[in-house]
Amino acid sequence: MLETAGESEDAGGRAIPAAPRRMQRVEAAAGVSFKLADGRTRLDRLYQQGSAKIRLPRVPAGRMPEAVTINTAGGLTGGDRLSLSVEVKDGAAAILTSQACEKLYRSAGGLAEIDVDLRLGKGASLFWLPQEAIAFNGAGCRRSIRAELAEGARLLAVESTLLGRAAMGETVTSAALFESWRIRRAGRLVHADELALCGDVSALSAAPATLAGGRAFSSLVMVAEDAERFLSPLREALGPGGGASAFAGKLLARLVAADGLALRRRLVPALRILLAGEALPKIWTL
Repeated sequence: MLETAGESEDAGGRAIPAAPRRMQRVEAAAGVSFKLADGRTRLDRLYQQGSAKIRLPRVPAGRMPEAVTINTAGGLTGGDRLSLSVEVKDGAAAILTSQACEKLYRSAGGLAEIDVDLRLGKGASLFWLPQEAIAFNGAGCRRSIRAELAEGARLLAVESTLLGRAAMGETVTSAALFESWRIRRAGRLVHADELALCGDVSALSAAPATLAGGRAFSSLVMVAEDAERFLSPLREALGPGGGASAFAGKLLARLVAADGLALRRRLVPALRILLAGEALPKIWTL
């Protein structure tokens, strides 16, 4: 979206059109890395730029560290860009989550860009567990998740989207939402996924092959040597509206629900199964 400043005049009194003034846009980035030192996972590096922040809350002794991402801009719209990078070095383990649901506002032009870059060393573990993104009517966003895993690394990642807030009576009739996943293990591509929900979202989401009338959905991906062992209990936790498959050290699950509350009531038990004894971040249960 462009604004035009007030016109000025030349020496002859003729009006000079003002140059268009660009609206301010978010350009934010944050990065964090963890390392193993003296048998414990410790902070190695922290970087913040613009509205992207990372906080490290205290956790009980014996638990892996948590990092909480914050977007102080309060949301994203067309032309905004948010980049997040996480590195967990050899043998270390960490949990990443977000302070609140990311809000995707109506776009006056273009897409908001969310880029996530995850890197895991040998034997490292990372649980990427951001809270849901709320897409408002007319939102436009492209979310990209890239992960590079060394041998023996363990990744659990979830991304969720809500089409408006049911409690507020909001309806999303049009949007442009794109999501791309690329996960590599030891340099080999093990997971590639593309989602596009664009145009008449109300009609697309009503189709049985997409959301079957649901307004909230999640993708869960686990890449780990023992991923297959979680398949049976996970399918039971997901129930109707969800599905999962697992093979060759990878588990993929989808979950669709009527609204955000229904989604979380099934997503939280599913995550607890996949966390295998590790505690879900407290912010998820507040």
